[in-house]
Amino acid sequence: MLLWLAQFFKQDLGVLRLFNFITFRAVFATMTALVIGLSAGPAVIRMLTKMKVGQAVRTDGPQTHLVKSGTPTMGGVLVLIGIGISTLLWCDWSNRFIWVVLIVTLGYGAIGWVDDYRKVVRKDPNGMRSGEKYFWQSLIGIAAAVYLAFTVSAPSNEKVWELFIVWVQSGFSMSLPPKADLIVPFFKTVSYPLGVWGFITLTYFVIVGSSNAVNLTDGLDGLAIMPTVMVGAALGIFAYLTGHATYSRYLFIPFIPGAGELLIFCGAMAGAGLAFLWFNAHPAQVFMGDVGALALGGALGTVAVIVRQEIVLFIMGGIFVVETLSVMLQVSYFKYTKRKYGEGRRILRMAPLHHHFEQKGWKETQVVVRFWIITIMLVLFGLSTLKLR
Repeated sequence: MLLWLAQFFKQDLGVLRLFNFITFRAVFATMTALVIGLSAGPAVIRMLTKMKVGQAVRTDGPQTHLVKSGTPTMGGVLVLIGIGISTLLWCDWSNRFIWVVLIVTLGYGAIGWVDDYRKVVRKDPNGMRSGEKYFWQSLIGIAAAVYLAFTVSAPSNEKVWELFIVWVQSGFSMSLPPKADLIVPFFKTVSYPLGVWGFITLTYFVIVGSSNAVNLTDGLDGLAIMPTVMVGAALGIFAYLTGHATYSRYLFIPFIPGAGELLIFCGAMAGAGLAFLWFNAHPAQVFMGDVGALALGGALGTVAVIVRQEIVLFIMGGIFVVETLSVMLQVSYFKYTKRKYGEGRRILRMAPLHHHFEQKGWKETQVVVRFWIITIMLVLFGLSTLKLR
């Protein structure tokens, strides 16, 4: 919105030409989201407390967590407010990528809101049933995947529908341009053609998988939000370079017109995330809840797909990946041993992985900060793929 106003009045005020620079708007999007989050945080926490949306704590978990019982949850709405307002203020509304990322983010946030509301307000311990939640996640994920298959491949908004028609007329067997290939990091020319169906399948798993991975990681004060901020900021750098013809050619990454505008969204996500961390740092005044975790995970996955860095997301979000694998392995091994021996056995003392380290005697703050340090190293390693090719 501010970009449109600046372009309208730039003849009268030359300084408004600064709004044409994505980096300028990204900095202010970050600051705007940060200010919104810090300003609205106390009011949002009071509102959630009044709604009596206190977090229920697992009795079989670490005993140190029992003091957290009753802490307001669903605080992810604070992050979504900051992201939504700041992005809409500073982005180019005609950009096709901004809208799909916002829709996925808010759509997954809505799923998380319903799940949290049923758990903490209606006192339904199951919340949204797993099948129902997965259905809505899949519906949004598939819709976004189909749209992105043609949006990433098309040079402009006008060509998206034309490309879709060509695909239908081809009998659903059309190939996509090289920019839609799966890129293998550390190699200049190694990529794998996906085709439309392959692109849709990969995108679906990246978006839905990222959403659930962040959700599983959100179990300690500040554990999920800081890695989200760091990975999101790094993806913003990838977005800016991918949307710049000169930089993308120099770095041997696909040039995707319009992708650079996602730096605005990633900046807003970083600012809103840091504001939330102010209230979520140990001891937390508010928890993120599914409303925030599902939304932020979906956002990371969607941005990674647009900038063609799905594998790099897997690297930078290594903490999310390991947390998810720890749950999968724990559940699978327990079911296998129960079926074979009549008694379920565990690989870890408790899953997800962060609880395992707590059970081994690590303090909560130790687990969180050490996971942050690992994420910093992984993000730097992911950024190194830009030049190490």
